[in-house]
Amino acid sequence: MNEIPLSWRSSKTEVRQSPIHGKGLFATADIAKGEIVMIKGGHIVSRDFLEREVTPQLGPVEIQIGDDLFIAPVTADEREGSMLYSNHSCAPNLGLRGNIIFVALRDIGAGEELTHDWCMTDDDSYETECTCGSANCRRVLTGKDWQRPELQARYRGYFATYLSDKISDNRG
Repeated sequence: MNEIPLSWRSSKTEVRQSPIHGKGLFATADIAKGEIVMIKGGHIVSRDFLEREVTPQLGPVEIQIGDDLFIAPVTADEREGSMLYSNHSCAPNLGLRGNIIFVALRDIGAGEELTHDWCMTDDDSYETECTCGSANCRRVLTGKDWQRPELQARYRGYFATYLSDKISDNRG
């Protein structure tokens, strides 16, 4: 088992059961807007390697950092140390700086679940039901939600860099 985790989570957070889905990440103290909350770590892998070697064994453990690039653990021993436990929400309190650094979108109070909108990181072909329960829930999430103009406006400055570049180049 790895003693040094691949990912980093603020000492102001803890993992516990989530009303959204499975385990979630929660604030244990107030977090200021712009504060770094977590950083995803792992190995840089291709989509082919992810789909062939990682997902069948470890489940969904990755974060997308490019059209064909992902950061993920590659062994069962690395899985727990790479997990962030930030669930999706259509009303998130975290956004991205770069491709792997998650920051507070607003001041976050102790006890709040820490969430991000998958549209900030994903450019993929999935479609899945949303269970976030927020007032503005989209009900169905797709890997192409980053292309929606209202989400581009809402999260401007908080998309993964590779998606921000696509948005700036009008490729979405």
